Amino acid sequence: MFPKTGKKFPAEDVPASSTYAGLIADILKSELGNSHQAHKTLMRWTGANERTAKNWLSGSNGPSGEHLLQLMRNSDRVFEFVLKLSHRPALLCSRRLEEVRNSLQVTADLLSEVIEIQDRHAP
Repeated sequence: MFPKTGKKFPAEDVPASSTYAGLIADILKSELGNSHQAHKTLMRWTGANERTAKNWLSGSNGPSGEHLLQLMRNSDRVFEFVLKLSHRPALLCSRRLEEVRNSLQVTADLLSEVIEIQDRHAP
C-alpha cells in the first residue's frame, strides 16, 4: 500500500523525488525517444489517443489500468519497472536467464553452421 502523502513511490530502487508519471516518461523516452513516432507507437501499443500518449511522454500523467498492462506487454523496460516496484525481482532473474539461454542457443546454432561449412570446404 502506498502512503497517502502524494504520488511518490517509496521504493528503495527509485529516487525519492521521482513520481510514477515521471518514471514512466523516462522509461518510455529512453526506449522510444520523444518524437512524433514515439506517440504513434504508444497509440498503437495501447489504443490510447495522441494527447494521452503525449502526456505519458511528458510525465504530466502516467498510464493506469489497462493502458499500463498494454505497455507492459510491449515494453520490457516498463515490465521490469512494474516488477521492481512490486518487489518481485526473482521474476526479472528468470526472464533474463531465459533471454541469455535463447541467445546462447542462437550462438551455438551459428557456430555449428560455420563448422559445417568449414568441414565441407576442408581438403
